Order: sequence, then C-alpha cells, then structure tokens
Amino acid sequence: MSEPLQKADSSLADLRIQTVSLLIIATVLVAVSMFWLKSVMIPFVLALFLALGLAPLVDGQIRWFRLPKPLAVFVTFLLSMGLLLLSVSVVTGAVAQLAANAGAYQQRLTQILDWAAQTIPLERFGLSQAEVLQPLTKIPMGTVSGILLGTTNAILDVMSQAMLVTIFLVFLLIGFSGRGDQGPTGIWAEMEARVKGFILTKAIISAITGLLVGLTLQLLGVELALAFGFFAFLLNFIPTLGSVISTVLPVPVVLMNPEISLTAAILAISIPGAIHFFIGNVVEPLVMGDSLDLHPVTILLSLMVWGAIWGVVGMLLATPIMAVLKILSDQAEATRPVARLLAGGRSG
Repeated sequence: MSEPLQKADSSLADLRIQTVSLLIIATVLVAVSMFWLKSVMIPFVLALFLALGLAPLVDGQIRWFRLPKPLAVFVTFLLSMGLLLLSVSVVTGAVAQLAANAGAYQQRLTQILDWAAQTIPLERFGLSQAEVLQPLTKIPMGTVSGILLGTTNAILDVMSQAMLVTIFLVFLLIGFSGRGDQGPTGIWAEMEARVKGFILTKAIISAITGLLVGLTLQLLGVELALAFGFFAFLLNFIPTLGSVISTVLPVPVVLMNPEISLTAAILAISIPGAIHFFIGNVVEPLVMGDSLDLHPVTILLSLMVWGAIWGVVGMLLATPIMAVLKILSDQAEATRPVARLLAGGRSG
C-alpha cells in the first residue's frame, strides 16, 4: 500500500475515533441535562406523548362533527382530564381499601403461617417457629404502610406537576391538530404520522389489555380489580417486564383473601398472564408491524437508563421514547445506522 493511501486510512480512522468520542460525550451530557432538568422535562415529555396521542381525536372532531378547532381542543382536553381524575380516584380508592383491610390481611397471614408451621418441620433445620414466623407477621402492616407512603408521594408529585403538564398539553394540542394543508409535508409529515400512529395504537392496545385484566379479576372476585387493570394499562408500555409485573401484582391480595378459592386464585394469575402473552406476542406485532422493532437488549438498556434518569416515569416512557427515536432515525439515510443499531441490525 502506498504512503498516501496509508495516511488517508489513518486520517479516516482518527476521524471515526473522534466522532465516536464526541458522540459518547454528547450522550453523557444529554443524560446529565435530562436528569438535572427532569422537573421540567418529565411534564413536557408526558404532555408531548399525550398531545400526539390525542391529536387524531381533535382532528376527528373537526373533520366528522365540523367543530371549530378551539372547541375540539377544549372537548379533548376535558376528556383527558376526566380520565386522569378517574385514574387518580381508582388509585386512591385502592390505597384506602388496602388500609381498611389491613387487619383482615394480618389475620389471614397468621392463619397461613400457622398452617406452614404445622406442615414444614422447621426444627430439622435448626430454626424455631418464633424466629421465623414472628418477623413475617409484620409483613402486611409494613407493606400497606409502604404502599400508602409511596402512593401518597406519587400523587403529590403528579399534582405538583399537573399544572405544567396542562399548560404544555394545551399548546401542543393546538400545534399538532387541525392544521390541514398547512401542516408539515414530506419527510416531516411522514415522521409525525408514524409517531402519532404508534402512540395512539399503543395506548389503545394497552387500554384493551387493562380492561380485559380488570374485568377478569372483577369476575373472579379479586379485590382492587380496577386498580390492577389500571396498572396493567400503564405497565403494558414496558415490554415483557411490565407484563410479568402486572401478572404477579395481584398475588399478595389473592393469597390474603380467604373468600377466593384455589381455582379462582389460579385463574387470577393464569388468565391475565395469557392475556398479556396473546396481546404482546400476537396482537401487537400484527397491528403495529415494525413500529416497535427494537432489540430486547435495546429495550432493557433503555429501561435501565431512563429509569436511572427519571425513575418510574422514565421506565414507563423508555420504550415509547426509543420507538419514536427509531421511527425518526429510519426516515433519513444518514441516521439509518442508528435505527439498525436500535433494532439489533434487523432493519432494512
């Protein structure tokens, strides 16, 4: 190889190293900025996803019912606020019911522990019943107290940011809807349409999942069925891990309810698990196509990263954010390698 070609290859390698280094530095700086500005960014991102999901509803009112744009935005906003208040009431009602039933849970746990003490030969392992069973009897009260404290803090945090989310949502709804021919064209129009379609479809599928899970638990006589259905809706935004958490979440309540038979208890776990499996592995790929063509490692890393930056809200938003990034990266030739990286090399 001639000396000029060697120098050219060396310069190209140096340029690639510099590009990768700058990309890593920029990513770290963006992550630090997201963490530092999370009090503003979380409400904005929540409002952004809400606006993109609700914009088709505004457009439908304008197109089908001939409503003026301000009125359509106002009706959609009232509907979203009503759903939010309903969700908060379901969660607070579940917390109140947990607190009211704490004594019954304590008694039920005592019965289970007494049965375990008579069945399991603890003395053979060098353990006494008092050493093992006494700490376990405090689990219900500690669990209820933790749920009460965590839920109260979460509700207060949401309420403190609700005004900011509301302001962002109103202006974003006005910007994303009712533009007709004045909206973006070309590649930007395609990107916006795909993002809107993904968010709306994912929200509808998650709502159907939550409704089916809630109705199933309600028919089986499981307490807090509506709350578990709501959590199934939220956790469906977290692939695989969310389905597992949603399936096992009712287990403590099922075990602590003496009125539920063994058959109903088994069905309360197996039927929601089957619902999650069918929707996640059959319905979503069929309806959404390659919108969520993300590699499992990408999803896992995004859950860890966004969870570390924004907490539980970050984990809920991680997959939609990465899916949107992949959709955006797919639209331009220069960024398609990023899309292929997010998909694990499976994109075209």
